[in-house]
Amino acid sequence: MTKSLKQPLEAANNPLSLLRIETVAALVGLGHTTIYRKIKAGEFPEPIRMGARCTRWRASDVTAWLSEKGETK
Repeated sequence: MTKSLKQPLEAANNPLSLLRIETVAALVGLGHTTIYRKIKAGEFPEPIRMGARCTRWRASDVTAWLSEKGETK
């Protein structure tokens, strides 16, 4: 059995980290589909395409988006 490697939420503390969709979803409290819908609408940071099936987000982009959302309440 292959053990699934999970990315800790603490990875977002390093602005240079590249975050997986599961980590981004946990941080922002949105589902995968909603995140991709917001990207398409220009309302969420664009991911970095690292391959045909590999997408990552800069931790700094995600945390900046969260900070902006907190300031506009």
